[in-house]
Amino acid sequence: MKTNQVLISLFILACAWACGTVKSNPDVELEEAKKAIAESNAIYFDAFAKNDSSIFINCYADDCCIMAPNSPAKCGADAPLQFFKEAYSKVQLRGGKFITQDVFGAGNGYVAEVGLWQSFNKEGKMFDDGKFLVLWKKTDKGWKMFRDSFSSNHNESY
Repeated sequence: MKTNQVLISLFILACAWACGTVKSNPDVELEEAKKAIAESNAIYFDAFAKNDSSIFINCYADDCCIMAPNSPAKCGADAPLQFFKEAYSKVQLRGGKFITQDVFGAGNGYVAEVGLWQSFNKEGKMFDDGKFLVLWKKTDKGWKMFRDSFSSNHNESY
């Protein structure tokens, strides 16, 4: 009976160690985040092409902040819908492209993405482009944009 208890204890410790290693491994988390970011970026602009804000909203964490140029930050659960409506109606955004240059993190539930973006109108013509920095957060719903900051390469005020 003592041998069985030792074996069971060793088995439980081995399982706990293995599970803990997988969950806290920064390389595993980074690769998981990179895959989720690529999937999110692939559908992000579909929201504008289809005028479907639900696609856009689903890309963001409930406690997100969207920090667009020349305007105050929009934060909280309502921020993605507010931003979507403005970009669709006022800016006439209908499509775009993300070019991820780097994704990095330390395995603590957050990763940063750096890259370039392009925006297209309803005729499919690019009307703006720039750079972005997004802090992604691992949530119960998967990897979501937590802090989204971007700027245009064409600011006429400089």
